[in-house]
Amino acid sequence: MALSHSARLTVAGVALAALVLPTSSAAQITPEQTGPPVDGSAVPVAPATIIRDAEGRPTVRAIRVDVPIDLDGVLDEDVYRANDPFGGFVQAIPDFGAPASERSDVWVSFDESHIYVACRCWDSSPPEEWLANELRRDADGLRDNENFGVMFDTYHDRRSGSVFYTNPLGGRADYQVVDEGGPNKDWNPVWDVATGTFEGGWTVEMAIPFKSIRYLSGRDRRWGFQIRRGIRHKNEWVYLSPVPQNQAGPQGMNRISAGGTLAGLDLPDAGNNLDIKPYGIAGLSTDRTVSPVVSNDGTADVGIDMKYGVTANLTADLTINTDFAQVEVDEQQVNLTRFSLFFPEKREFFLEGRGVFEFGAGGGGRFGFGPPRDAPTLFYSRRIGLDGGEVVPIRAGGRLTGKVGAFTLGAMNIQTGGVPEAGVDGTNFSVLRVKRDLLRRSSIGVLATNRSHAVEGGGSAQSYGADAQFAFFENLELGAYYAATETPARTGDNESYQGRVDWNSDLYQAGVSFLKVGEDFNPEVGFIRRRGFEKSSANVRFSPRPSSIDAIRQLTWSGRVDYFEDALGRTESRVQNGRFQVELENSDQVSFEGTRNFERLDEAFDVNSELTVLPGSYTFTDFRLQYNFGPQRRLAGNVSVGWGNFFDGSLTSVGVNQGRVVITDRLSFEPGVSVNFIELPNQPSTTQTVTRLRADYAFTPRMFASALVQHSSDSDTFSSNLRFRWEYQPGSELFFVWTDERDTGPGGTGLRSRALVLKITRLLRY
Repeated sequence: MALSHSARLTVAGVALAALVLPTSSAAQITPEQTGPPVDGSAVPVAPATIIRDAEGRPTVRAIRVDVPIDLDGVLDEDVYRANDPFGGFVQAIPDFGAPASERSDVWVSFDESHIYVACRCWDSSPPEEWLANELRRDADGLRDNENFGVMFDTYHDRRSGSVFYTNPLGGRADYQVVDEGGPNKDWNPVWDVATGTFEGGWTVEMAIPFKSIRYLSGRDRRWGFQIRRGIRHKNEWVYLSPVPQNQAGPQGMNRISAGGTLAGLDLPDAGNNLDIKPYGIAGLSTDRTVSPVVSNDGTADVGIDMKYGVTANLTADLTINTDFAQVEVDEQQVNLTRFSLFFPEKREFFLEGRGVFEFGAGGGGRFGFGPPRDAPTLFYSRRIGLDGGEVVPIRAGGRLTGKVGAFTLGAMNIQTGGVPEAGVDGTNFSVLRVKRDLLRRSSIGVLATNRSHAVEGGGSAQSYGADAQFAFFENLELGAYYAATETPARTGDNESYQGRVDWNSDLYQAGVSFLKVGEDFNPEVGFIRRRGFEKSSANVRFSPRPSSIDAIRQLTWSGRVDYFEDALGRTESRVQNGRFQVELENSDQVSFEGTRNFERLDEAFDVNSELTVLPGSYTFTDFRLQYNFGPQRRLAGNVSVGWGNFFDGSLTSVGVNQGRVVITDRLSFEPGVSVNFIELPNQPSTTQTVTRLRADYAFTPRMFASALVQHSSDSDTFSSNLRFRWEYQPGSELFFVWTDERDTGPGGTGLRSRALVLKITRLLRY
């Protein structure tokens, strides 16, 4: 089913034509718009601060202040007395559409340098019943406390936004959403917050510098706007602007198009902002896995990162002699398949703005595709600076991201150094992404990558493709992409494409998709789990909310079928899965699922160092029972038990994942264990185990220490990673990092590698 050269040109022509076609003015919301918003009501007149339209969507008046607000969590400034607060939040969970059970009084104000958000969060329960036990920045546990958050859609395009939220302890979290896709939680702008308590609730004061966000300057500007409050001791989520029921819960904040409007903003010049962040680093390292052995080798280095506002909505980033010593090590995973594992990116330079570069299915965005569902990723940033587990130095790099009208732009160029002893050459990586907004929540785009030294064969390697995402009504979504690669060593079928249709409401879901990945499709700046197949999939879900059973919030029955054929049309794999889940009113969940598998192996594959699955055709069935304790509990996580056949043998598994034990408001532990008992005919039975324990202690919202220790029985390794992070002033940080890896196998070598690093950064903002 490979496309001819002329067909490729046709596809590219259609994509480029769609990129430049104008959209209807009725479907496009421009930042320059003045007067009453097209999707809300007229601007409220002082002292009123809110008006709602017939659908309940609010328009809020931002209040101009002449004196900066003193961030102390005490709402005693004149702005709070002279202007009415707004509220009227509605529930997303548990009683969809009902008024919030607790009152919230909110004010939004601004001056020449900051936008301020304040709330008096009333709560009829005594403070000892509130959930507040997280201080670490960006920790998932913060969302499972009482919390208050705001979203700003600064281009008012109803697609992308920046989110800031906090809890009663003053812990902070922030993330970005691009095209209503998955949140980028690793975005870390400079902002501040103070909280307090009063008789009857708690208070919030946020101050977000305009320099920390991108927008179009001018008078009487309008932003998209949403506020969410989590009343977690009641397991209740409420919103200022109603969200669709299938987005109920904390994820409703990511539905940017459901937000209201913030009006009356007089915004300062947003262009030409400059952030300079130099760093200095010193350390000692030992490595007994290389020859000659390195022992307590002292090093020191410097580098710099810069961010420059080219225009009001285009930002350039430059990095020189990039260092990622402060990044936490990867969590070890169990792999019982013949396919590659996917590890998440954790390096800050590649995390910021990553949503711009997401492509088609592999980005795992709005449509929920992604590498675990077999679709390749055209751009996977871990291909840069890492090669076969070897760290490769990044000499310099640049990135340009932002919006120009209806176009989203992303360009990146990175130069790495060589590692001669590992046979790695210095390499240049380039990525270009262009995406055009269509209609209200749809887009079409292109992406291209280049690697100057191909991994397979001599010369360079390229990837290119076009993708489209369409969202109609509230629940109908369609997605498609076409991509191809050029690699010197692979001259066969180099194409991949996918199409998907999905209906996703709160009660029903149904979807079908088709995916093809050629045998020689090889994105060398991307990730591919398997190749040389065509996959047809269908899935359905039925999720009623029984009002007659008080203890149960939702019941879910779901089923999925995945059917794989190889290039010769032979059945390669088939997966039939059925699942039943009960969600309780206290957020606990219990589920049971069964899976019927078929696998045809043309070659043997090693499950681990002791077990091998031989070529042949296998049909086998397995089951899994899982209980998830609500994440707001002091003792949370999921416990699972699996049993059944594994090819022509058996597999029994026990696991504890996403565990969290809160000891105090500052100290918590996150245990995890996966134990797999595997038996295959005529081979010794084995037990494969991965265990981990993370400990976190927060001294203040700006200072914390963490430790991660883990052991894998398969690789016979024990590793530890200790990190101390102190944001000694906004945007400037001090890191202390210790890593240690040891060989624990029979006849092992003991210490493999060890490193001690001290790193300091300093943010200079102009």
